[in-house]
Amino acid sequence: MLAYITRRILILIPTLLGVSIIVFLMLRLTPGDPAELLLGERATEKALNEVREHLGLNEPLHVQYGLFLKRLSQGDLGETIFTRQKVWIEIRQRFPATIELSILALMISCCLGTILGIVSATKQYSIFDYASMLAALAGVSMPIFWLGLIFMMIFSLNLGWLPISGRLSIGIDLEVITNFYVLDSILTANWAAFKDSLWHLIMPAVTLSTIPTAIVARMTRSAMLDVLRQDYIKTARAKGLSQFKVIYKHALRNALIPVVTTIGLQFGVLLGGAILTETIFAWPGVGKWMYDGVMQRDYMVIQGGTLFIASIFIFINLIVDVLYAVINPRISIQ
Repeated sequence: MLAYITRRILILIPTLLGVSIIVFLMLRLTPGDPAELLLGERATEKALNEVREHLGLNEPLHVQYGLFLKRLSQGDLGETIFTRQKVWIEIRQRFPATIELSILALMISCCLGTILGIVSATKQYSIFDYASMLAALAGVSMPIFWLGLIFMMIFSLNLGWLPISGRLSIGIDLEVITNFYVLDSILTANWAAFKDSLWHLIMPAVTLSTIPTAIVARMTRSAMLDVLRQDYIKTARAKGLSQFKVIYKHALRNALIPVVTTIGLQFGVLLGGAILTETIFAWPGVGKWMYDGVMQRDYMVIQGGTLFIASIFIFINLIVDVLYAVINPRISIQ
C-alpha cells in the first residue's frame, strides 16, 4: 500500500509539470498586454517597460517559465499583478469558502443521487424510475448559470426565503478562526451566525450539486442493476433474506466501486465548476477570484489557481484509488 501511494505521488510531478506548461503557454500566447491592463491605455512607454521588466515579461518564454518553476519549487506562486498580494495568501483566504460550498454540494449529490439510483434500480421500469432518470437527464442538461439565476429569481426575489449573495448577512458578527464560517460559528457558539451561514450556503450549494447529483444517480442505478442480476444475489434471495439485507448488505457494497470513482471525480469537478456558481452568487471563493483574474488577465492568479485545483483533483483521485481496497477487499493494490 505504501509503495503504491509513493508511486502515485511521484506521478504527480510530471502531471503538474504538464499542467503548468499548458497554462503558461496558453496565457502568454493570447492577445493582450498585462502591463497595459495594469497601468491603463494612457500609460507612457517608459512606465510600461518598467512594469514589464518588474514582471519579467521582457524575457523569452523559456526564461519566464524557468523563473516560474524556480519560484514554484520554493513554494512561491508569485504575486498578483493588481493587488500585489502573494497568490498563496489569496488562495488560503478564499479556499475555505470554496471547500465549504463544494462539500455541502457533494453531500447533497451523494445522498440524493445514491438514494435515487438505488430506488430506481430496485423499481426498474416503474413510474419512479422513469421520473428520476428524467430528472437526472434534466439536471445534466441545465446550465449552472441559468439554474442559479432561476433560483435567485424564485427563492430570493419572489419568495424572499433565501439570501441572494455572500456568506453572511450585514449585521451578523462572527469571530473568524478557520475562515470556514459554519465551523467558526460552532467553535464560537455563535448560533445566529451558524444559521445565517447555512442559509447563505443552501442556494449556491443546491445549484452546484445539480449536475453531480444527476451523474451519481445514473451511475448508481446502472451499477445496482448490474449487481442485482448476479447469481449470488439470487442465492441470497432464495435463502429468504429480506429485501433490505439483499440490497444494502450484499448488492450496494459491490455496486459502490464505480459510484465512488464517480463521486471522487465529481468533487474535483465541483471545485472547477464552482467558478460559475461563485460568480453568480458573489461567493468569495477561489472560483470567483480566478474569474476576476481571467477578466483582468492576471497571469499569476490564473497560474496559481489552476495548479492548486489540479493538485487537489489529482490528490482526490489518489484517495479514490486507495478506497477501492477498503470498499471491496477482493481488490488488491498492485
